[in-house]
This record gives sequence, structure tokens and C-alpha cells, in this order.
Amino acid sequence: PKSAGEAALASAGMPNDGDGKKKGKKDEEYKGGGFDPRGLERAAKAAKVLDNSPNTKLIFEVIQEEQKTKQMEHQVQAAQYQAYQDQLAVERVGKEAEEQRRTLGAKTEHHKEVAKYNDRLERERFVGQLNAKKQLQEQEIKRQDELAERQAALKRKNIEHEAKLRQETELKRVEEETKGRIRQERDNHDLRLEQAKLEASEQRQTVLEGIKLAGSTLGEGARAFLSDKEKMAAAVATLSAIALGVYSAKVGTGVAGRYVEARLGKPSLVRETSRSSVLADLRSPVATMKRIMASTDASEALSGVVLEPKLADRLSRVATSTSNTKRNKAPFRHLLLYGPPGTGKTMFAKGLARSSGLEYAILTGGDVAPLGRDAVTEIHKVFDWANTSKKGLLLFIDERDAFL
Repeated sequence: PKSAGEAALASAGMPNDGDGKKKGKKDEEYKGGGFDPRGLERAAKAAKVLDNSPNTKLIFEVIQEEQKTKQMEHQVQAAQYQAYQDQLAVERVGKEAEEQRRTLGAKTEHHKEVAKYNDRLERERFVGQLNAKKQLQEQEIKRQDELAERQAALKRKNIEHEAKLRQETELKRVEEETKGRIRQERDNHDLRLEQAKLEASEQRQTVLEGIKLAGSTLGEGARAFLSDKEKMAAAVATLSAIALGVYSAKVGTGVAGRYVEARLGKPSLVRETSRSSVLADLRSPVATMKRIMASTDASEALSGVVLEPKLADRLSRVATSTSNTKRNKAPFRHLLLYGPPGTGKTMFAKGLARSSGLEYAILTGGDVAPLGRDAVTEIHKVFDWANTSKKGLLLFIDERDAFL
């Protein structure tokens, strides 16, 4: 038997479907027409067999259990189907969510594109507005310039017209005044002519009388002077003494002036110097004390001057040599500094003088060239003035090639 119910039927003596099939093959086929009653007959026989069987109750219980089992299997299948349906629903929800996400992404991208397009349109509109405003401003500026030019032209015309009117008025006034003066001069010409004649006659008479008087006086004086030899000798001696005094005073004044200028004054060619006069020292004692107490170290010559190491070392040796020359009272050497403007030539000259205990003076060649013939005299004045320095003086000639 295939199941517990079939086993129970077999124990009750009921034929199962397999036996019925075998007997059905042996039985003859029903040859009647219409309904076949043989199935009912077999069912009635099976019912009688069950009624007479002592295992009927057991059979029904087994059948019920089998039905319950089938129901449970059906429920399990239904639960599996429901789970499959739920899984399909979850997958469908996932797919829908994915579709919604894709749709949302597409919408977002679309909104971004729309926003970009709107932003581009807004920018283009804003640029167009700016260009329009710029064109309007340019047109307004052009219009104002044209208006200003027209106003300026009108103002010039008015000024020219006023100037022309004033000129014409002034010409007419001058012309009328000239005509009036001419008429007045014509009216007064005869009177003035007569008056001038009278004045000229009187003046001529007065001059003639003065000449006669002066001639007679000078003649008498000359005769008396020439006739007296002592007066002539005294007059010659007096004139000679006066001439000698004038010449001596002139020469002495020039010599004294040059001496005072060499001792106290500064030559006109010297633009800057560290040498000061007594009056300047008394006027600024603090600066004088600082200059006296200034350091004479040779390393201070390059203070504040930025140079290449090789050139700085070379100039340091020059400063040391100059300081030793000053200390040993040896003759100094000339020094030529060359280079473009602003490289520190003048600063090094000042530092070299200070570090060597010398005074310095600066003059420019551009001031010497325009002097022409007087240049030699002025240069001699500079050297004479430099020779009066007690400490010694470093003379720095800037732009020397201007007069060489």
C-alpha cells in the first residue's frame, strides 16, 4: 500500500485500486449505453465491508490523520508560496526602489541641467544688462563730452567776441585820446615853441657867462700855479701819494680777502665738507663733540656701503693703507673710483676720510666746466683752502670727467 489509509483498507479486506484495476482488466467491458453502475456497486460492497470490519474506527482515524497530514503539507506549501510571494514582493519593492532611485537621480540630473541652463541664461542676461549699461554709459559720456565741447566752443567764441569788442573799444578810446592830444598839442604848440625859444636863449646866455667866468678863473689860477714852483712840487707829491695809497689799499684788500677766505670761508666749488669754522662749532657744540669723538677705525670706512666681497676686501685694504699713511705722516696717493651712479663712491669717500682722521670736501666736475677761464682760479682757491686744514683734507671730485 502507498499510504496508511490504503494499508487500513487492505487489513479490512477491501480491494485497493490496484486490485480493482487488475480485476477490471479481467472483467469484460461494459457494453451497455448510458451510465455505468459498476462503480456504485463496488462502492456499496466496500461500505458493507467497512461496516462489517472491526478496524473501521481505526481506518477512519488513519484517514483523518492522513487528511491532517495533507492539510499540513498544503499549509506548508501555502506558507512556502506565501514566502515566495513575499520574496517576490520584496524583490519588486527593491526593483521599484531602484527604479525610483534611478528616476530620482535622473530628475536630479535634469534639475541640475535645468539649473545650469537657467544659471547660464541668467549670466547671459546679466552680461547683456551690463553691456547695455556700459553702452548707455559710453553713450552718456560721449554725449556729455560732446556737450562739454560745444559749451567750450561756445565759451571760446564768447571770449573771442568779448576780446574783440574790448580790443575795438580800446582802439577807439586810444584813437579818440590820440586825436584829442593831437588837437591839444596843436593848440599848445605855438606857446611851447615861444617858451622854448626864450628858455634856450636864457640858457645860452647863462652858459656863455659861466664859460667866460670859469675861463678867466682857471686862467688866473693856472698862471699863479705855474709861476710858483713850490706849489707845483707839493701838488705832484700829493697826487703821487694819493695814487700810491689807492694802489696799496687795493692790493692789500685783495690779499687780506683771499687770506680770510682761505682761512675761514668755504670756496664756492665745494658743495659739502666736514670741515667747520669756529662760528659753526660754537653754534652746534653737540655735533662738534660727536665729530671729535668719532671712531677712526679703518673698518668703519665701509659702514653702510653694500659691495661684493672681493671689492669690499680691496677697499678695506685701501682704507687701512690710508689710515697708516695718515698715522705715519707719509705722502698720500691719488685714488680713482669709477662705476655707475648710486654704487657708493661718495659714501666710501666720506667713510675713508672719517676712518683715517681726515676732513673731506666734495666738489662736482659739472660745476667746474661752466667757469671757463675762471676755472683755474677757483681750483687754486680750493687747493689753497685745503692746505689750511690742520688734520689734512681728502678732496673728492665727483664727475671728474666733466671737465677733463
